[in-house]
Amino acid sequence: MTHPIAFQQFIDGLTRVLDAGTDDEPRILEAGSQLLGKLVASDDWLPREFAQPHPQYYGQYLLHADPQDRFSVVSFVWGPGQKTPVHDHTVWALIGMLRGAEIGERFELQGEGRPMRSLGADRLEPRHVDRVSPTIGDIHRVSNAYADQVSISIHAYGGNIGRIRRHVYDEHTGTTKEFVSGYTNEPAVSAR
Repeated sequence: MTHPIAFQQFIDGLTRVLDAGTDDEPRILEAGSQLLGKLVASDDWLPREFAQPHPQYYGQYLLHADPQDRFSVVSFVWGPGQKTPVHDHTVWALIGMLRGAEIGERFELQGEGRPMRSLGADRLEPRHVDRVSPTIGDIHRVSNAYADQVSISIHAYGGNIGRIRRHVYDEHTGTTKEFVSGYTNEPAVSAR
């Protein structure tokens, strides 16, 4: 697939960041945030097929997967009022808001059988970028901030997120369940 110029520049930039080393997470998050901020500063590059909402579920469209599985880029399309369960990623992630807005509520485990502790919520507006990782906090729930319109965010992950084994959490008991998300625009694949 041929990518729009702005998106290809983002992929090339993030590839260069990771070519310089994959062990320095603070450097990756800082440089990656700047690159993603530049990408979501304009809203004229996302192809229509990766911006379509589903009436019942949020969409997770794979836009690019690094051939070495060092990162993937996904458009999240949130229908009105849609949200994720409380979940983790197990890798670093950058979230850039393209259209609309979303609410990210962070959580902390308190131990099996105990309610999770909410660490607060942030509202992500267009052109803003958020960061999560196991190092700085990786458990959250994300929701469309609007009950009457679609919101779209662009996510970059430190791996092929649609194939990574992750966890959903019961916020009332801290119980975890493993899952593999896959992608809206790909058939189901096995986890690595």
